[in-house]
Amino acid sequence: MSEYQYYEFRAIDQPLNEEEMDKLRAISSRAEITATSFTNTYNYGDFRGDPEALVERYFDAFVHVTNWGTHQLMFRLPKGFLDVKVAALYGSEDTLSLKAKSDHVILDFTFDDESNDEWTEGESWMGSLITLRADLMRGDLRALYLGWLASLQFRDLDEDPEAEAQLEPPVPPGLAKLSGPLKELASFLWLDDELIEAAASGSVGEPPAAPSLDVMRGWVKQLPVADKDAYLLRFLTEEGDLILRAELARRFRDATRPTGTPPAADAERRTVRQLLAARDELVEANRLNAAEKATRERARKEREQAEARTKHLDDLAGRESAAWREVDERIAAGQAKEYDQAVTLLADLRELAARTGRTAEVDAKIQALRQLHRKKPSLIKRFDTHKLGT
Repeated sequence: MSEYQYYEFRAIDQPLNEEEMDKLRAISSRAEITATSFTNTYNYGDFRGDPEALVERYFDAFVHVTNWGTHQLMFRLPKGFLDVKVAALYGSEDTLSLKAKSDHVILDFTFDDESNDEWTEGESWMGSLITLRADLMRGDLRALYLGWLASLQFRDLDEDPEAEAQLEPPVPPGLAKLSGPLKELASFLWLDDELIEAAASGSVGEPPAAPSLDVMRGWVKQLPVADKDAYLLRFLTEEGDLILRAELARRFRDATRPTGTPPAADAERRTVRQLLAARDELVEANRLNAAEKATRERARKEREQAEARTKHLDDLAGRESAAWREVDERIAAGQAKEYDQAVTLLADLRELAARTGRTAEVDAKIQALRQLHRKKPSLIKRFDTHKLGT
């Protein structure tokens, strides 16, 4: 089997210019390059560039998928849109890293599972995950928690002494109600449903929603005129709109953050051991529920089959004489299919007779048929298979 690697980069905040696209073509002449994307698929060979360096310089999002189990997602965010100190609480050596640059923060979600042979091609992932960047910039940290949670996938309670003392990071609100993109991220990181459910039990409240235009308009109106003038002047003379957006977004979040709610970091946090134990309990409960459901389903099918069988025999009782004539006609046809149907009908007639205590009478008729057609080996073999007249 050949190797498969898929690379996709996206520019969101600012498109690439011609010079930048030329530099990217020098890295890969086979790649599909536009003003907003760089995409390449490898079945042999490898990408010669440094994905992190390209994200730092040109792009805002990156996806890498391989058929040996590597899934990688990177986002570049302007610093002002993400509280770096808070985000760092979710870092994990295995699955989520955060690197603060001069103007940006690079988040790297990576999961490697070489034992997992259920891989999908990479083309659809970017479209499913890219909106998470805007969610993070709005202050929704659920993606970061999922990135940390993925690091627990293969940890074993019995062989992990650190699990006793290691605390989870703050649980973001809304973890029990994952959006479509967050569900895609969970799938991208191979997260178990039970582990997410166990973690979500510690989540309180709703995730931050995108502010309405009325809320933003009201906040802008109350800004001092001097501040508004300063922002406009900086936009015209000093800085790009992204830096100003980051600063304004931070100021807006601080001004509109609900009061009276303790920070997530101050809430009760569980140990890794507690999370894994809760996951294991859910796995066992789900296993028992599935077994009970399968038992109920099996009983339902058996009941329906028994009811259908009873109805079939009731119908047969109303035409028993005609059924015996049908047996003779089908045997006389001398065809394999007709033999099968004749013998099946005889078995039904014998079962019907057992309900009314007439088994001996019907067995005698079947024995007579068997004797009459003893020179038809194909038919006799079918009699033997159904234990008729033996």
